[in-house]
Amino acid sequence: MKPHFSYITLALATQLILPACHNADSVQSPKAVMPTLRTTVLTAADQQALTPDKALQNLKEGNLKYRQNLATAMDDTIMMQETAQGQYPEAFILACMDSRVPVEKVFDAGIGDLFVGRVAGNIVDEDMLGSMEYGCKVAGARLIVVLGHEACGAVKAAADGEELGNITGLLARIKPALQQSQGIPGDHTSKNAAFIASVVQHNIRNSIQEIKAESPVLKEMVDKGQIKIVGAYYHLATGEVTFFED
Repeated sequence: MKPHFSYITLALATQLILPACHNADSVQSPKAVMPTLRTTVLTAADQQALTPDKALQNLKEGNLKYRQNLATAMDDTIMMQETAQGQYPEAFILACMDSRVPVEKVFDAGIGDLFVGRVAGNIVDEDMLGSMEYGCKVAGARLIVVLGHEACGAVKAAADGEELGNITGLLARIKPALQQSQGIPGDHTSKNAAFIASVVQHNIRNSIQEIKAESPVLKEMVDKGQIKIVGAYYHLATGEVTFFED
């Protein structure tokens, strides 16, 4: 027997289908919400109100944003214009030159927020000391961070006894940290990740001690509580910065 079908059935079906199609077409995709751009920069008043501890807290909060992929959207054009006549950074970061450590991004920082000094192995020399003295004593930064990182190439080269041109003298500055890590089990070469991590952290602490020993200007500021000097270790795979103040 053939199925019964009529124009009445077709009409009823049409009445049901057409509104459903109309409603589906009328649903609009949510519009992309543009993030609010940061346009403000640090001012002299902002810097004056900062304490070393607050500057450190700002870096910690910025690193958390970086790790969570919640970086602040910034209007670089406006910020360039706003800082053209002056700068009031909150901190000086002494970092390794490694391309995998984008310092400003790591701390969710913008134009005018940070002084950044970069050299292989985040070592300290006379020029770097002068730069830090300028950044803190003259330009008002409240914090110095010596930022080392996981799997540092300079540390690995020092561990393997590399010698080449001016690199030889640079790596010699890392040798004390090699001696301080002799208690780590296993081979004391670049292939031993635990050994390299230990050397990196000792090297950070040695740089801090050298800053205090070789710069009476910065040591006095530390003693007066005007600035703080801390160490930090960057994890390449996660973007996390571990701070230590000892």
